[in-house]
Amino acid sequence: MSITVLRPGLLTTVQDLGRYGYQKYGVIVSGAMDAYSLRVANLLVGNAEGEAGLEITLMGPVLRFERDMLVAITGGDLSPTIAGKPVPLWRPVYIQKGSILKFGHSKSGCRAYLAVAGGYNISSVMGSKSTYQRAGIGGFKGRAMQADDVLEINSPQTDSLWFIWQLTKQAACSPVIATPWYAGKVHLGLDSDPVAVRVMRGGQFEQFTDESKAKFWDSVFQVTPQSDRMGYRLSGSALLLAEPLEMVSEAVALGTIQVPPDGNPIVLLADRQTTGGYPKMGQVALVDVAKVAQIKPGGKIRFEEITVNEAARLYREREKAIDSLRTAIGLKLRS
Repeated sequence: MSITVLRPGLLTTVQDLGRYGYQKYGVIVSGAMDAYSLRVANLLVGNAEGEAGLEITLMGPVLRFERDMLVAITGGDLSPTIAGKPVPLWRPVYIQKGSILKFGHSKSGCRAYLAVAGGYNISSVMGSKSTYQRAGIGGFKGRAMQADDVLEINSPQTDSLWFIWQLTKQAACSPVIATPWYAGKVHLGLDSDPVAVRVMRGGQFEQFTDESKAKFWDSVFQVTPQSDRMGYRLSGSALLLAEPLEMVSEAVALGTIQVPPDGNPIVLLADRQTTGGYPKMGQVALVDVAKVAQIKPGGKIRFEEITVNEAARLYREREKAIDSLRTAIGLKLRS
């Protein structure tokens, strides 16, 4: 079983939930920028949540399916089609051998995730299949997909086979067969402009001027074209320190908001460095990292202050929602 890459798109890489336990050696975490969408995609095809999928950025690839396969596409809507017909999102989809999947322009969001039943047959490096491009490890040969690459697919597991059986027995022969039901996608807030992102105060928040602290909450920032998987660079009101501050580099986390000397904040994301020496203005709540990852260059963002306890509550609520989805999919399998 395999998928052939006819055109690679702007940036298509293999990502799972990340490479943990090696930051002390200078090895970054990597992983999906929008972990929620990847987890849901895997649940929809009967995989373990942490299985690797294809992360597709803005301009997607053209892929040919060399065997019948069960897939799910989640995340941003990058206009996937087969034979000119839209492929439904956020649900199991059975695709027949020889079908060509094309991604078009972005209707919403910045990144889509393609999971296949059985998962991609790719070796783990340091416990993860995630692509770390700068080091050339993980994923498919440590790099983004290129034309004529062939992705081998593992055999589907029991849950996946049940989905395939149900889809093929209930629908007429067609290149694409999808379930009538779908997973309710997480509310990313991308319909609002600017996108509201919930943030806790960072370790050096109080070192900034009162004016800068007010601007951080009251101003609108724009995502610049220089943004990437390492971090989103924002432009807007300059955030200035009250007085010069000499810092020793310290650990940074997913969603840390650093402010370099030019005063324009940077939101650190999946391919973030392991330590940083810039003052930390804030920390994005984990549940809102997906919001940031789905904002296109040129998009606008504003920050809303929350407490650590509120961020923890939001995280628990999201995990309960995923548990409920997992249970609902199990019921669909048994129905």
